[in-house]
Amino acid sequence: MPFYHKLGKIPPKRHTQFRKPDGSLYAEQLFGTIGFDGMSTNSYHEHRPTQVKAIKKQYSVAPKIAKANHIQSYRLKGFQVKPENDYLDSRKTVLTNSDCSIILAAPKQSTKDYFYKNTDADELIFIHKGTGKLRTHLGNLDFKYGDYLLVPRGIIYKIDFDTKDNRLFIVESKRPIYTPKRYRNWFGQLLEHSPFCERDLRQPQELETHNEKGDFLMKVKKQDDIFEMVYATHPFDVVGYDGYNYPYAFSIHDFEPITGRIHQPPPVHQTFETDAFVVCSFVPRLYDYHPDSIPAPYNHSNIDSDEVLYYVDGDFMSRNDVAAGHISLHPAGIPHGPHPGATERSIGKVKTDELAVMVDTFKPLMVTEEALKIADEEYYKSWVE
Repeated sequence: MPFYHKLGKIPPKRHTQFRKPDGSLYAEQLFGTIGFDGMSTNSYHEHRPTQVKAIKKQYSVAPKIAKANHIQSYRLKGFQVKPENDYLDSRKTVLTNSDCSIILAAPKQSTKDYFYKNTDADELIFIHKGTGKLRTHLGNLDFKYGDYLLVPRGIIYKIDFDTKDNRLFIVESKRPIYTPKRYRNWFGQLLEHSPFCERDLRQPQELETHNEKGDFLMKVKKQDDIFEMVYATHPFDVVGYDGYNYPYAFSIHDFEPITGRIHQPPPVHQTFETDAFVVCSFVPRLYDYHPDSIPAPYNHSNIDSDEVLYYVDGDFMSRNDVAAGHISLHPAGIPHGPHPGATERSIGKVKTDELAVMVDTFKPLMVTEEALKIADEEYYKSWVE
């Protein structure tokens, strides 16, 4: 959960007159969530943020479902998603339910001629390959390999890449994404046993303010449609803001693993949560140190949740034949566990260098047509000895 942040120029009291050097008023906007009950930010604009000159096209980007109800484990070869020039066109939804969507993207070009706003969902963008800058109406964030970018719903943004070789793992969430509540006190501060703290969260420090009128193309996502709208003023015209609702970055390399004498369950790797799914980070760490420990995970039944694991780097000891960019889906209703031989191989090992992102959803995930294009249909047989 973000903490209080202030950037740029703001008046001493909210909802009071804040005047420009010429005596005219800045336009104040409350940018909030969950009505007036959730996190919010007060921002001050050169122009009214309500000026829409035209609504042009409307078209669907809803994922096409291939398997709505299934009980099959899948391996998806994510790097087989073909790179595309446009950022939005490159986003391919592979798994989805009513709470979230899991998206792979390989954009080659920065967003140049439009701005983007997702009104449906918070976006958690994991940077697997690439460096660049996330530019938003509430400030900019530099990003690199291993960064999570948390973009709350409604944030207006562009994304600049330094090269053409970019790979993103994106989770769209219909529910607000927070840090785990068990790691926070009643004030929201991250506690001493948390695997990361506020120092690790990177807030926007660079505010990009434009004072321009013209025709500015905004692509707005709402209910799985894209609306192309023309704004009369530059969307990045904020001179200052304060509050709790803003984009931020967190590097998976700053996650401090929790270890024990015997194998620790997946919740110790938890990094983000909603009331519909959790996100965990598996990072390099020492293995268990009980003299009879088995570092490999025990078999466990997915009765209440689907497990998605995105393999980033290193040697994932519980799996055979997985590579960077692969995704495993282990659906609810059946047990899963280490591949044959993995348990025995793990005994006596001191540490792991694995790097992976896990998403556990409480509702079943549907498999899309895009997923089947990169799917290993025989993966579910890989436990047969």
